Amino acid sequence: MKKICFVFSLLFVFYAVQAQQEVLITQHGAVADGRTVNTRIIQKLIDELSAKGGGKLIIPPGNFMTGTLELKSGVDLHVSLGAVLLGSHVTNDYRKLIGRPALVMADGQKNVSISGEGIIDGQGQELMMDVFKKLRSGEVKSDSTWLLKRPGPGRALVLYFNNCKDVTITGITLKNASDWVQDYRGCDGVVIDKITVQSTAYWNNDGLDVTDSRNVRITNCFINASDDALCFKSDNVNGSCENVYVDNCTLRSSANGLKFGTANHGGFRNFKITNLTVFDTYRSAIALESVDGGFMDNIDIRNVQAKNTGNAIFIRRGHRNTTGKVGTLKDIYIANVKVETPLLKPDQGYPIEGPPDHLRPGFDKMPVRPSHYHIYGHPYLPYNLVPSSIVGIPGYPVQNVTLENIEISYGGRADKAIAHIPLTEITRIPENEAAYPEFSMFGELPAWGLYMRHAEGITLKNFKVSYLEDDFRPAFVFDDVKKIDLVGVSIPTVKELPVIQLNNADAVSFKGLNIPVKEEKAIIRTNYK
Repeated sequence: MKKICFVFSLLFVFYAVQAQQEVLITQHGAVADGRTVNTRIIQKLIDELSAKGGGKLIIPPGNFMTGTLELKSGVDLHVSLGAVLLGSHVTNDYRKLIGRPALVMADGQKNVSISGEGIIDGQGQELMMDVFKKLRSGEVKSDSTWLLKRPGPGRALVLYFNNCKDVTITGITLKNASDWVQDYRGCDGVVIDKITVQSTAYWNNDGLDVTDSRNVRITNCFINASDDALCFKSDNVNGSCENVYVDNCTLRSSANGLKFGTANHGGFRNFKITNLTVFDTYRSAIALESVDGGFMDNIDIRNVQAKNTGNAIFIRRGHRNTTGKVGTLKDIYIANVKVETPLLKPDQGYPIEGPPDHLRPGFDKMPVRPSHYHIYGHPYLPYNLVPSSIVGIPGYPVQNVTLENIEISYGGRADKAIAHIPLTEITRIPENEAAYPEFSMFGELPAWGLYMRHAEGITLKNFKVSYLEDDFRPAFVFDDVKKIDLVGVSIPTVKELPVIQLNNADAVSFKGLNIPVKEEKAIIRTNYK
């Protein structure tokens, strides 16, 4: 009998402890009126749960305002369906982590998570009202650029995890950041599943950033952002993003859909990315950028469907860190990609759009026609659609890239009255070695389908490009390349010859070239310096 009573006592203690591990914030004084700042109450409960070994802190249905919350080891912040965790409108309610404010942060913690089907709303526009008020009064200092573009001080992320181990984010919706929506920096073991990001409230609203983190899994997410949707960065020369898996995500951006860099000071390695849908995206569906001295290798991207996107694939090895080493960009495999690039601006109508047009180098020396217009006092010019590109720098080529089962369609309608680069002058295209990398960084390009420069060991296999309306430029222009294999390349739309120009090209092979003109007329080989 005593043994039975002892067992029941143990069970009672066990279930009592388990019950204590789920804490409802409203039972401890949190108020869901959408204006009471509940930071002190919620933070106290997080601290107590962590001290007891962890547990679930429940945000029930209702609108709960708070300033910065710091998650601690073992705590699951559970935002229930119908619950909204609102960011405060006042900058003084936020704390900084590595110099940047955030609504929910964790630093050096283990086994932390955010779950539920509720919403965490950064209220970025409301917060920026307080930022601008303080900037104008002089209470907050910034350089003069904030008057023209965007202020740095005061903007806040929604989620910020630094140097944490075993982070899990599931189910929730993140909204309206005034900075990046979320950043996982220097973490080991990150799982992000079935989250929704709706953040077009302000500039620099990257949807999801992973910085120098390892063993990351991102699945079943929807991201709509006014800046890069899914972005991998490496800020630490001794760090890197490695062992990353992404599957079944939908991306929309007024910048890039999937982007590696900037920055890339450390490196990127061992990525497997599959089943992406990209739509209404202003810049590139896929952008791989190694310009800060870091490495990029063993990147595998497959099964990407992109519609209404400004550019398909942009691969750039550059030297923005002009006094440091040149980084690497090699061993890239991209397959099963279909992209539709329209004539019109892909993100028009969204709250925060990309620039109304691309400013081309030399604009100040070109005649102004009635079709030109002005933004902030600077003349912007129309431009012909920019092709996909693979571009290194002299002496440092992009290496070992395979593009397989690729289909890209362009709106076409290129016009020599807008811009025309004679084929004898293709080497005059600016190198822009230290420039910020974007698909439009070289200005007008002489090809409509694919531009390749300073590249080695590139394979195009079952690669098809076409346009809806005529384009006077060659489909492909390759300059300073070697060991290029074109297998099953299809270019069904041709207006003028040549179709392909090879300049300073060595060891370029064709097998199964499908074009509507004879191959000997379609390809020219030149040696312009």
